[in-house]
Amino acid sequence: GTSRQIPQTIIIGVRKGGTRALLEMLDIHPNIVVAATEVHFFDWDENYVKGIDWYRNLMPFSYGNQITIEKTPGYFTSPQAPGRIHDMNSSIKLLLILRDPTERVISDYTQVYYNRIESHKPVQLFEDIVIKNGVLNTKYKAIQRSLYDVHMEKWLKHFSLEQIHIVDGNTLIKDPLPELQKVERFLNLPSRIMSSNFYFNQTKGFYCIRSDGRERCLHESKGRPHPLVNSTVLEQLYSYFREHNAKFYRMVNHSFDWH
Repeated sequence: GTSRQIPQTIIIGVRKGGTRALLEMLDIHPNIVVAATEVHFFDWDENYVKGIDWYRNLMPFSYGNQITIEKTPGYFTSPQAPGRIHDMNSSIKLLLILRDPTERVISDYTQVYYNRIESHKPVQLFEDIVIKNGVLNTKYKAIQRSLYDVHMEKWLKHFSLEQIHIVDGNTLIKDPLPELQKVERFLNLPSRIMSSNFYFNQTKGFYCIRSDGRERCLHESKGRPHPLVNSTVLEQLYSYFREHNAKFYRMVNHSFDWH
């Protein structure tokens, strides 16, 4: 009695915002099934041309009472994704998980840094990438990805604010349950995720998941220590994002505890 369904909900981003943690935690819910990998259907042209049946075939099997969710963090910053998702399902519910934009930039750098080390490629100091000729390098992709107001504007051209639920990534890591309960309500699901589904792992420094008699933590690539960043550079980033954050708060009628 199961079939593969096109997602009724998509986690659209943001990269290094906590999308994997959110997906794994929602997977606890008996009425949710999740796609195993990032599909990149709506942001990569080479996948989009393969068509909707190709997309559906990458989804897990589900029962009629279950919601299928996929997550691809690249969707949020993609110029094409909002229109393409709207063309597929104009009434879809979207989940967007965000964290402090400066922290997100540093986390973005950290991921690339470790990937380059593992691939035996040369690495640069954070400050050497972020500052060029004494000024902030606003062309740096990681900084561009943290301009939440710029990207949100594109989504609000296609979807109403009521269709987009914003998860506070900073809160999800510190205290997962309240954020997940808000998602349950947004998706009109019965409340099934409980505090007993989480335990704090002292070694990793974040919450892990306990469900169906099993315990699991996020991959070791998550929660990596960030580099210590020069305080002057930090202030430049905070200052640059301040106006963008204020604009974003006005757009979504909600403030966050960001620098």
